[in-house]
Order: sequence, then structure tokens, then C-alpha cells
Amino acid sequence: MNSDKKIWDDFRNGENYALSHIYYQHVQILHRYGKKFSHDEELIKDTIQDLFFDLIRTRENLGETDNIKFYLLRSFRRKLARSSKSVDEYLELGTVDDSTTQFMFSTEQDIIGKEELSHREKQVQEGLQKLSSKQREILFYRYTCELDYDEICELMQIKYDSARKLVFRSLSALKDAIGGTSMLLFFFNNLW
Repeated sequence: MNSDKKIWDDFRNGENYALSHIYYQHVQILHRYGKKFSHDEELIKDTIQDLFFDLIRTRENLGETDNIKFYLLRSFRRKLARSSKSVDEYLELGTVDDSTTQFMFSTEQDIIGKEELSHREKQVQEGLQKLSSKQREILFYRYTCELDYDEICELMQIKYDSARKLVFRSLSALKDAIGGTSMLLFFFNNLW
């Protein structure tokens, strides 16, 4: 039995440890995901709180899942769409200013001079700005959320072949925008 399935089943059966585990494993990704749709920090936090409240309230009636992250992302997206103050705000998917993205660097990168890191970070941010909102969205799903193509297709409502092509084209565009393969490796090692 896969770990997600066991934890989800335990949660549905009222085990408190499972709720805590699910919350702490996924709250940050839900928050980052919400920022792709809205600048309203309070709306994002309230929607996450409402999502978990609804999960607790209806836990006995919830369906099975073997991928909690995907289940939560899909539920959160629907709930955020309903909670948004306006349809226009929800439709701004991907228009969040990516220059506010926080980059986490490993200890090894800290050894590299701050000037070089600053330059690379700027290149990555500029590269992200050159991508379309759909390209940023699919890279987020694929590499930050680590979703498989079937899950991405369901979330984005696109076909499997289209998802694969969009990831390939997005990576190619990012590679071109940030100046080659070495910068792309830096990007994957440090951004996600």
C-alpha cells in the first residue's frame, strides 16, 4: 500500500496524526499555488483554511486517493475559484510577478560569490518573465509539484500530447532565455 493511500485512509478514519501530516506536508505548496492565481494573501490563507475545514467536516464521505498532493491542488483550485472576489482576479493565472519568487540556495551555492549568484538569479528571473503564463504554470506543475502528465492534463484541461509538447517548448524557451544548458541546470538545482 502506498504511503499516500494509507495516510489518506487513516485521515478518513479519524486519525489525528494523518490530518497533521497532510496539512504540514502540503500547506506551503498550496500557498505557492494560490499565489499563481491571486495576489490576495488573505484570500489564499482563508481558502486553505476552508479547504482543510471542509476536509475534516466531510472526511467520512471523501473518496479514495493515492496522490494527496494532486487531490488537494485540484480541490484548492476549485475552492479558490469560487472564493475569488471577482472572476477577473481568478483569470489572472500566471500574471503574478515572478520577480518576487524566493530562491532557495544550497550551502554549496553560498560558497560561490554573492555577485555571481545575484547575476544568475537575475538571469533566471528574466527568463521566467519571458515565458507565457501557461508555460510558467506547466513548469510549476511538472517540477515544483512533481505531477505526472495525466494529472497536469486534468488540471490544465489539455491533452496528454499537448502537455508534453508544452513542457518541452517551455524548457526550450527557458534555456534560450537564460543562456544555455549550464544556466538551465542551475535553474533546476536551485529554483525547484
